[in-house]
Amino acid sequence: MSLIMLKNLLLSPFLSFIHKDFHEIVKRMTLVDNFLFLIVHFVDKLNLWHRLPVFFGLLYLGARRRLHQQYNLINVGRTPTGVRSNPADFPYRTADGKYNDPFNEGAGSEFSFFGRNMMPVDQHEKLKKPDPMVVATKLLARRKFVDTGKQFNMIAASWIQFMVHDWIDHLEDTQQIELRAPKEVASECPLKSFKFNKTKETPTGFYEIKTGYLNRRTPWWDGSVIYGNNAEVLEKVRTFRDGKLKLSENGLIQQDENGKIISGDVRNTWAGLLLLQALFVQEHNVVCDVLKKEYPELEDEDLYRHARLVTSAVIAKVHTIDWTVELLKTDTMLAGMRANWYGLLGKKFKDTFGHVNVGGSVFSGFVGMKKPENHGVPYSLTEEFVTVYRMHQLLPDKLQLRNIDVTPGPNKSLPLTNEIPMEELIGGKGKENLSRIGFTKQMVSMGHQACGALDLWNYPVWMRDLVAQDVDGNDRQDHIDLASLEIYRDRERSVPRYNDFRRGMLQIPISKWEDLTDNEEAIETLREVYDDDVEELDLLVGLMAEKKIEGFAISETAFFIFLVMAARRLEADRFFTSNYNEETYTKKGLEWVNTTESLKDVLNRHYPEMAEKWMNSSSAFSVWDSSPEPHNPIPLYFRVPKQ
Repeated sequence: MSLIMLKNLLLSPFLSFIHKDFHEIVKRMTLVDNFLFLIVHFVDKLNLWHRLPVFFGLLYLGARRRLHQQYNLINVGRTPTGVRSNPADFPYRTADGKYNDPFNEGAGSEFSFFGRNMMPVDQHEKLKKPDPMVVATKLLARRKFVDTGKQFNMIAASWIQFMVHDWIDHLEDTQQIELRAPKEVASECPLKSFKFNKTKETPTGFYEIKTGYLNRRTPWWDGSVIYGNNAEVLEKVRTFRDGKLKLSENGLIQQDENGKIISGDVRNTWAGLLLLQALFVQEHNVVCDVLKKEYPELEDEDLYRHARLVTSAVIAKVHTIDWTVELLKTDTMLAGMRANWYGLLGKKFKDTFGHVNVGGSVFSGFVGMKKPENHGVPYSLTEEFVTVYRMHQLLPDKLQLRNIDVTPGPNKSLPLTNEIPMEELIGGKGKENLSRIGFTKQMVSMGHQACGALDLWNYPVWMRDLVAQDVDGNDRQDHIDLASLEIYRDRERSVPRYNDFRRGMLQIPISKWEDLTDNEEAIETLREVYDDDVEELDLLVGLMAEKKIEGFAISETAFFIFLVMAARRLEADRFFTSNYNEETYTKKGLEWVNTTESLKDVLNRHYPEMAEKWMNSSSAFSVWDSSPEPHNPIPLYFRVPKQ
């Protein structure tokens, strides 16, 4: 009896249990993956994983991630064969992201292809079905601002834009498209019509996925948001003295003689993003000072290269074990994200004994693995990843400025002085207002303000009449309706709609609107907009409508993309794996990364009075006057979520 026949024989009793939409892919799986799928599918049917004790929740997530690594990483474009670069020739992050992968010099570089987590679904016959402006008006546009309570603040909202500007930006075509508001919603649309550039479609030279889209940014976790994506931008931001980057005397991003900001990414900025760019330029420059003192023989170029490695790793670590933990505020995710960096044995064990290379990343995490792992698919970020990071609902209508000149109240709370409309904090106006407000007041104010919830009817209306910018940070003539444009972009780029997306991620699709939400008004509106066809539901709308896991600021559907891609950003990068060592980073540089645990640590280095005076919360990403996390005597892996 052949192995295939044996597998089919063992699988046949379970086919009636497995959802019919997964029969085909299950037949293609290995016997081990069949077993893992059955476990995952069983738990999914009971909607159980987030209610399991922490250790068992981690086992579920590990099994699910393994399946996604096998079946949800799809290359776009040709993969070179027989070409190999020597990592020793490039012991630093290159300006354009090349030569990170020794077997594929272009992987993760500027203008490389976006990959896929599932096969594209052509929607060019349905680009306006239903009309994007109808969807935006009836299901997305903010009615009344809904926030996240004390869980997530405006620094957290700014942080994810900081990351997106590090990772992703589609190359655009010169051809323009125009969307016009249908009569039924025209009176409610800030713009009756708007024009925008198509995403540039590029032949891949490959038979399976014939065309794809190019990423202007380097998708590695390389700090390109402050360093740039190519040598030309890098030259603009460097001082060429002691390895440092340009920074104004007031601690903010420097401007050129024309008033343009000098930074790695200057497109579609706002005051919150500029603030984080400035903070990590400060971080880079302090690392240069420390390294120069420790290793006086190092020249400008070496200081820059080492400081960039260190600063990029600090950014990645803050995102992994601080920002994401606040976004997904459960004990299971606290354990899971720390395991990504430190492994199941934890920080103390790793600091004492080093990385345990038995079991891959299980015991000591992805960081410091013996060699990078891309699961046979060249590294990229994906179109689906872009979609789940559409989080503009996080932004409020106004920024609340706090009085930092008075004695803080209970829980270090601060009185409100005034509110600034968000329109005054974007683009050129944002740069000017930030200079007037100053670094400290802006950071403290964002820390004390909750950001918006990722829900239906919470998309900022001011972003439906938005001045967009080109790649050089120049305002474009045509205003855009960003809410409508985001619906259009997913369809244009052949990202599957909600139900097909869930099938692609091995999640049970919804069969009725009640599977998605309990909100009766939402169900009624969804039926109206989508002609009562759940298969037509746009992914972005589904992600906002979906019932959320307790403690999650995002939907479970979005989270499963995070699950595979958050690991991939670390495990596929040799500077977090085989080159995460003292030889590459220097001993002092590696120590700097290893002793940084949070954004709070970074702020304490540069503004030591800030947390002490104005931050009561445990994390800089929670609202600052919230209570710190209470001590829990139960070991993390043995905790049970509240039912």
